[in-house]
Amino acid sequence: MNSVINKINFVNEPILKYEQGSPERIELDKELKTLKESFIDIPVIIGGKEIRTGSKGSCILPHNKNKAIGEFHKASKYEVEMAIEESLKAKTEWAEMDWQSRVAIFLRAAELLSGPWRAKLNAATMLIHSKTYKQAEIDSACELIDFFRYNASFLPEIYADQPISPDKVWNRMEYRPLEGFVYAITPFNFTSIAGNLPCAPAMAGNVVVWKPASATVYTSYLIYQLLKEAGLPDGVINFVPGNASEVSDAVLKSEHLSGIHFTGSTKVFQDMWTSVGNNISNYRNFPRLVGELGGKDFVIVHNSANLHSAAQGIIRGAFEYQGQKCSAASRIYVSGSVWPDIKEIILKEAADIKLGDIEETDTFMGAVIDQKAFNKIKKYIDFAKNSDDADILFGGGCDDSKGYFIEPTIILAKDPLFKTMQEEVFGPVLTIYVYDDEKFEETLDIVDGTSNYGLTGAIFAKDRCAIDMVEKKLVNSAGNLYINDKPTGAVVGQQPFGGARKSGTNDKAGSKINLMRWISPRVIKETFSN
Repeated sequence: MNSVINKINFVNEPILKYEQGSPERIELDKELKTLKESFIDIPVIIGGKEIRTGSKGSCILPHNKNKAIGEFHKASKYEVEMAIEESLKAKTEWAEMDWQSRVAIFLRAAELLSGPWRAKLNAATMLIHSKTYKQAEIDSACELIDFFRYNASFLPEIYADQPISPDKVWNRMEYRPLEGFVYAITPFNFTSIAGNLPCAPAMAGNVVVWKPASATVYTSYLIYQLLKEAGLPDGVINFVPGNASEVSDAVLKSEHLSGIHFTGSTKVFQDMWTSVGNNISNYRNFPRLVGELGGKDFVIVHNSANLHSAAQGIIRGAFEYQGQKCSAASRIYVSGSVWPDIKEIILKEAADIKLGDIEETDTFMGAVIDQKAFNKIKKYIDFAKNSDDADILFGGGCDDSKGYFIEPTIILAKDPLFKTMQEEVFGPVLTIYVYDDEKFEETLDIVDGTSNYGLTGAIFAKDRCAIDMVEKKLVNSAGNLYINDKPTGAVVGQQPFGGARKSGTNDKAGSKINLMRWISPRVIKETFSN
């Protein structure tokens, strides 16, 4: 089934600059205009067939909430069960296909996305996710292309790992896909993750039932269309937008569930894990559970830090894409002796942030994703405004009259255990606590004990002893630790991404570790002496 293993070289996709008058800028502007003037009807897609249920949701622009550019049909229990059935029908042929043929589909998808599909998916991500062109280019073009190519490059390396064989014996390792189907539940915040979660298991030979985030079905649908153009067979990935609880309830009861690939909230993943546990005796296998969840990501500014670098890292780490990244900097610990100086730089940097229409090239922040997110974030800001234990240093304004706009907000907390130092806000809100210089080590204990999350963190310092202490004392506090850099912006192939504790299973998207979760090895021993 798997013939000669040929190495596939991987390099990261170059980021285009979109300078005024450049070919990519002209093409992007054209696509933005086209998408805004169009309205698409998005079906449920099962076994390659389009199904329109009549139960619909809208595809709206967060920064212009009265503007819809599409609608999508929601799957019910009936369609979900049909999707499971169709995926199992497609399984044998897909699993037995040569790995080169499977991989070729995703490498072709990468080429299409690098070329004729780039502007379309970037424009859709800008509109539906309210991302700037810079954030969209990094996400929906470069990172998704990188996921396709990186996984393709490492799959044959996994297959090539074979056991030793003594005299008169031939030992072989066969890397099978999981038995059954994989359930992929994708988040709103990254188009690249929406593509990777169903495609990584599929590349390894699995079939997938894919439930995209309701707020961003539009971009997920375009990814599905991209895969179809690249040659993906019907039934390998089944597209089932719908109400999360209804879709998941039907999926988690199926005896054929073999794995869950999830990015989203810790609470939702815990609920699914509980459901799997309650149904464990009904499954044919023990399902693989892979989750990349929330974060309460820290930045520590030591008194030896380069303050300009630290301030820029804090601002970008906290406010890029409106803080709607699980890796976003949200709790900041600043040494008291440098606080007056870095405070001035931070407030100046914050004042330069432009909040508004993402189509304007100098916009830094767009709107948060929807009304529910807006209301949640506003509650945290209002709590800080009304608390004696915190001061609003910058921002705090919220306006949902046109779109879901929240100003970049900086809170100064008197208590290191203040509410916004502990709980994930998932919005453009950062909280700063100033610590005494002589209590640096004690502050690290506070950093470690404040949050149940363990996703990302950063230390800005020139003092190597301070850096070394952070690495040792905060060994379990972050799955991705950044030294003199912001805690966001992991690049596929360079910083495999994931955290532990309540931040997930740390299966490192963009690495062999993640791919191995979708593989079930079989050992074959053949003896030649008989």
